[in-house]
Amino acid sequence: MQNLHDDFIAQIRDMGIDADALIRALDTDPSIAIRPNLPKGFCPTTDAYPVPWCRHAAYLATRPAFTFDPLFHSGAYYVQDPSSMIIDRVVRHLTTDSQPVNYLDLCAAPGGKTTAAIDALPEGSLVVANEIDRSRAFILRQNVIKWGADCCVVTNDTPKHIGSLRNFIDIIAADMPCSGEGMFRKDSQAVAQWSKSLVRQCSQLSRQIIADVWDALRPGGYFILSTCTFNRDENEEIIRLLVDDYDAEPVLIPNEPAWGIAPAIDSSAPAMRFLPHLVRGEGLFMAVVRKPGNGSRYTPKPGRSRKGAQKVPPQCANMLSGSYKFISDGNIVTALPDDRADAMRYVADSLNTIYCGIEPASVKGKDVIPSQALALSRNLNRSEFATADVDYAAAIAYLRGEPIAVDAPKGYVLVTFEGAPLGWLKNLGNRTNNLYPKEWRIRSTHTPEQPPMVVKKR
Repeated sequence: MQNLHDDFIAQIRDMGIDADALIRALDTDPSIAIRPNLPKGFCPTTDAYPVPWCRHAAYLATRPAFTFDPLFHSGAYYVQDPSSMIIDRVVRHLTTDSQPVNYLDLCAAPGGKTTAAIDALPEGSLVVANEIDRSRAFILRQNVIKWGADCCVVTNDTPKHIGSLRNFIDIIAADMPCSGEGMFRKDSQAVAQWSKSLVRQCSQLSRQIIADVWDALRPGGYFILSTCTFNRDENEEIIRLLVDDYDAEPVLIPNEPAWGIAPAIDSSAPAMRFLPHLVRGEGLFMAVVRKPGNGSRYTPKPGRSRKGAQKVPPQCANMLSGSYKFISDGNIVTALPDDRADAMRYVADSLNTIYCGIEPASVKGKDVIPSQALALSRNLNRSEFATADVDYAAAIAYLRGEPIAVDAPKGYVLVTFEGAPLGWLKNLGNRTNNLYPKEWRIRSTHTPEQPPMVVKKR
């Protein structure tokens, strides 16, 4: 790899890492992997092979053009760095008692670790996915909607403000802003901007974030620290801070020696280091500590409601399978799972929230318009809607926002490809209105002859 800073190479050697092997690995192409959306009924194709530390995830031999796969847009799978998929194993290990938890993904965009955690957590858990950068927060929102779960609140807030949710969170996952050394293979900008001063700045920022958010974690809760960087200042030294200044207890996450995950450097605390010359994935550090004590989490009082709530159109109750509380604020209808409604309202009322539960519809006059989130929801009640399953060319045209012809009754029609929902159109008889969100549309005019074969129905 060209233009690596001499100070970076010296740092790697000082940590006892084989710098020559690491640099050679950084000159190779990154591994490509996907996680299928199992609740939507998908699994990897037979020619994929598994990521060993993440159940059901798979490496791909080559990188297909995901943009031209309708199943990618339907949320049938998520493309994610394989190293980051270790969050699946970590979360499952911390929740072996199968009791629902309140989980905070503090620095969540674009959503890979959030969606992995959603599927790894026990049934009935609540996920708060936060991103402080507003534009990235809306990317996170989009990916959460595509994943189709109803257990998530997406927020755009500061760690300090989130810290006011005192003792409410059972597990905090903090993928800290870092110097990005583990992304050098994928991001030339990360190479260009690296400096020793950036490492110091990121280390200090991590310390401040922990101080700001620590009160939100209940006594006995778990804090998952991760970075995509190699140096000790942003990794082992932050774990040392948690142990020395916060009395946190390091937690061992078992893994298999054959996986090639390296331990902590110059530290007795258990940690996992993913080094590109040892594993098939990008650079990653992850460690877990337990907050001292053993206390119950804060439980919000039941019956909270948002100010200005309006009457919900009765047809909304049949749009979803399952038991929900429906709320209407102006033109948007929100559905919250009954068993998590009070907790989700508490978060939504306390933080700057940009998405909560499922937003199944909007109301315009007397017209109730089904939403994109409803189309992609795992709990969509398909029996309530007319459906048009389209071929590949029509699916790509639809995802571009073009009008397509369908054989369906007048009204709102669910557009599907190979049975997977893509979104809605309104059939007016002599023409159709494409309701696929403008900001989600495919911009390329190219249409391949056939879609990539990445996942299939189980």
